[in-house]
Amino acid sequence: MIDIDLSEYKYDLPAERIAQYPVNKRDLSKLLICRGEIITSDIFKNIADNIPAGSLVVFNNTKVIRARILLRKNTGAGIEVLCLEPLLPFDYELAFGSKEPVEWKCMIGNLKKWKNGILNTPFIYKSRKYILNAEKIKPEGDAWRVRFRWDCDSISFSEVIEAIGHVPLPPYINREDEAEDGKRYQTVYSRIKGSVAAPTAGLHFTENVLGTLDKKGIKSAEVTLHVGAGTFQPVKSKYISGHEMHCEHFFVPVKTIILLLENQGKIVAVGTTSVRTLESLFWLGVKLLSNKIGNETSLFLGQWEAYELNGSISVKESLLALLDFLKKKNLDYLPAATSMIIIPGYRFRIIDGLITNFHQPGSTLLLLVSAFIGKTWKKVYEYAMENDFRFLSYGDSSLLLRE
Repeated sequence: MIDIDLSEYKYDLPAERIAQYPVNKRDLSKLLICRGEIITSDIFKNIADNIPAGSLVVFNNTKVIRARILLRKNTGAGIEVLCLEPLLPFDYELAFGSKEPVEWKCMIGNLKKWKNGILNTPFIYKSRKYILNAEKIKPEGDAWRVRFRWDCDSISFSEVIEAIGHVPLPPYINREDEAEDGKRYQTVYSRIKGSVAAPTAGLHFTENVLGTLDKKGIKSAEVTLHVGAGTFQPVKSKYISGHEMHCEHFFVPVKTIILLLENQGKIVAVGTTSVRTLESLFWLGVKLLSNKIGNETSLFLGQWEAYELNGSISVKESLLALLDFLKKKNLDYLPAATSMIIIPGYRFRIIDGLITNFHQPGSTLLLLVSAFIGKTWKKVYEYAMENDFRFLSYGDSSLLLRE
């Protein structure tokens, strides 16, 4: 593919347009609707009236964890640890449920102040005081392996970070997390713990909106992609070829793959995380059919593989190959990981509509939007600016349809 100059995907985003707090009620956010070249607006609570009849809406049910842990040295220097993903145990559920020491891949703020040794910090759980120990073990890619211990064998790591951790708000929200963020920086349908960032397109949904979708015969399905800190990683290179995408783990139930098969041509993804999951799913099926997987149980898609693999395989063939793989492995869901990047020129195989917020200038998320609706993205963002839409994680929403 021709390399992409990121300067073509910049726009002026004044600081005052970046939402620092959500609106009072989730579903009263503004909703921009883009159908082909036609752009209109509404209120999010009416989104069911704007989604095509008979659609299948796919949600990312990941749950944000209190992944930001603030430690302090005896000298008074503050150290910030952001838990990215479990290493020991490797499984998310086992790591959260562990009552023994765990090891996580972590980003460390003020790293130069933490040369060696164990940092201790107190925390309160059910009115009792405990101590959390954090030990920096060794580099782990672009992060660090950190071992956590605590002085109570009846408390799980999930309970520890719930007591001591902070909501990992994105860096462009210029404030400390507050009690309300524990609820509002979480979708109402979040279930599976593991994200360090919310799948923010879903923050606008309420139980009432979900009920309205159901009443109108709009079907739903779920995937799980644990959003990593890399979602906020800026593109620093001039051309997209110089940017290294982050890897994120995802899980897709068999019943979701079956629904995707039954509803081809009518699939609306909630958020860019759902898009990456669904489009990665197609290419993993292609890899299976191309004998590029081996005997692994957990599958992986590299950053540029979607642009190198055989694109002539149909969606039906790909998804059936995945179902056959899961049947042979006796699995009821597909465990996988993706570093896929979606840029202009990519041909979407699974999704037909996208619900998403408004993204940072020059970001990989904006490139994904441009890949989906083409140069119309500029008109969409101009409309949003001119009509006082709020931007980024706590901002307003859009429904993008290529009809």
